[in-house]
Amino acid sequence: MLILASTSRTRQDLLRNAAIPFEARPPRVDEAMVKEALLAEGHPPRSIADALAELKALRIRDGGLVLGCDQILDHDGTLVSKPTSPEEAIAQLTALTGGSHRLHSAAVVAEDGKPIWRHVATVRMTMRASSRAYIEDYVARNWDVIRHSAGSYTLEGEGARLFHRVEGDYFAVLGLPLLPLIDFLANRGDLAT
Repeated sequence: MLILASTSRTRQDLLRNAAIPFEARPPRVDEAMVKEALLAEGHPPRSIADALAELKALRIRDGGLVLGCDQILDHDGTLVSKPTSPEEAIAQLTALTGGSHRLHSAAVVAEDGKPIWRHVATVRMTMRASSRAYIEDYVARNWDVIRHSAGSYTLEGEGARLFHRVEGDYFAVLGLPLLPLIDFLANRGDLAT
């Protein structure tokens, strides 16, 4: 059985909906500290997502397959994190509106404490120009959900209205490059297809 090193409800739903048996466990990683150290060393956002996914996969050791995931929002080379307040969410969305950014969604599978598979999907997200009033109302209506999302939006909800174009893997936008993971598990014989 696959161990998901995450408490993300969305990632759990993706695996459950794809009928992939798993058990979720928190990886206990200080993501902010790791991000800060990697940024200080000059790592690009894509590499930071990959490194965090690997670190999470390696945190849980019990001999089985462990899936670690991470997602980084890259806005012109600046990382955008989960908002800590509605005011920060409004500021994030105001900075992103009318422009493009990238989501780097990384997945690493480890076995016996060693990475055996990795994939990083990058999705280009282009937002339509939204008014300040709409952004404020959107945050007020959706705060309980978007406070868990980098960039202060969820594409699978009302946040879809914020976007003009999404170029790339929809599952990666949700935080897990699911189809490459299914290919990996099926090719290993761990998943019937």
